[in-house]
Amino acid sequence: MSQTNILLEAGTNELEIVEFYLDEVTNNPDEPPYRGYYGVNVAKVLEIIRMPKVTEMPEVQHRSVLGAFNLRNQIIPLVDLSMWLGKQRAGEEPPKVVVTEFNNVTTAFQVSGVNRIHRISWEEVEPPNRYVASLSNNSITGVVKMEGRIIFILDLERIVASMNPDLALKLDEAVDWEANTGYRALIADDSGLIREMLKDLLQKAKFEVEAVNNGREAWDRLVELKAKGEEEGRPVTDYVQVLVTDIEMPSMDGHNLCKRVKDDPALRMLPVILFSSLITDKLRHKGTSVGADDQISKPEVTHLARRAQALIEAIGTE
Repeated sequence: MSQTNILLEAGTNELEIVEFYLDEVTNNPDEPPYRGYYGVNVAKVLEIIRMPKVTEMPEVQHRSVLGAFNLRNQIIPLVDLSMWLGKQRAGEEPPKVVVTEFNNVTTAFQVSGVNRIHRISWEEVEPPNRYVASLSNNSITGVVKMEGRIIFILDLERIVASMNPDLALKLDEAVDWEANTGYRALIADDSGLIREMLKDLLQKAKFEVEAVNNGREAWDRLVELKAKGEEEGRPVTDYVQVLVTDIEMPSMDGHNLCKRVKDDPALRMLPVILFSSLITDKLRHKGTSVGADDQISKPEVTHLARRAQALIEAIGTE
């Protein structure tokens, strides 16, 4: 199964997920395997293949890394997703392999099988409550209720970063900490860890920062500021000077948020930076189509503050 050719128009607040499943051994040998359902954004999936010939890798940092295989002259590491999640896969049928690309890194995940692709709205994706998130080691970013079953959207970035710390987000050491901009930034990201890291980064660069959990909350906040500006006869950019947003978020994604901002006469001057693992050469055009002023791929956070400052100052000279 190759990557889907169905193209979603950016800004519609829709996404496509590949639904796959993991068959897990139960404590009772007389019971059939338990089947858990999971999903991943199609935009991260290169293809789905049969189990390849795998070569073991020396001194892997996590036992769930089964080794690596050669796919069209590219060496790709293979992760046993069941093992990473602390489960024992029931081997009653040949596994499938989901080959992904995000953060400019290609990684493959072994799963029990793949069902189909679903097109849904981000409004149908519910954020996991704190209890569910804690039980899953914070590896779930969303929950979808569909056709009588629950599909968990996995945080594959967190999984990959846990196995390779070099791929995790790092604070910006290149920022001129003595700069005194006084600019205000609004951050939207559904990951609490990333929200706090971006907030810390921008505050060190002398930004005032407000952080929200998703695109819907960011939009509601901007609508409040727009109403305040209309009441006081001031532009929105007097209250906030830059919006930094993730793309994949429950309720409203970053593309839809950006499109709403750029379609609104009172908000369109606000610089918008998309900060996401989906910023790749293949997908960058989606951010361009909704009017994003800049796009930065996670974990390339090094120049975020400087690029935000440059956008703000460029607006001020127009």
